[in-house]
Amino acid sequence: MIAKALKSRYADHIKEWEELTAKLAAIAAELPQLDLQRTALEKFLAQARDLTLQQADFQANKQKISVQLRTAMTEGMKVSTALKVNLKQIYGNRNEELVKFGIQPFRSRARKVTPAPEPTPAPTPTTNPAQ
Repeated sequence: MIAKALKSRYADHIKEWEELTAKLAAIAAELPQLDLQRTALEKFLAQARDLTLQQADFQANKQKISVQLRTAMTEGMKVSTALKVNLKQIYGNRNEELVKFGIQPFRSRARKVTPAPEPTPAPTPTTNPAQ
């Protein structure tokens, strides 16, 4: 016996439902007890088709909006950088007023102050008690 492939895509289910409802509609007179379930499946089939189309539209819109967002972010970063450069030119790159705008002013490194070496005491002659 050949095992059926697992149906993992909605399209596979929709295709199966289309075939099933078409075959059941052809013999509806012979099996009237299945009409209620067949019409219910047809409603779900129509709803699934509609939702699939909506999903495709949303996906297309999402991609379009993602491109627009990427463009807006790139252009915004360029303008932000230009503003920061202009603020540094106006205030000077060491001015602490830059902190108000979220810009770290240039601060030189604090130089390490090396303490002056302490004079070392002169060696004292040691007397050897063993002598």
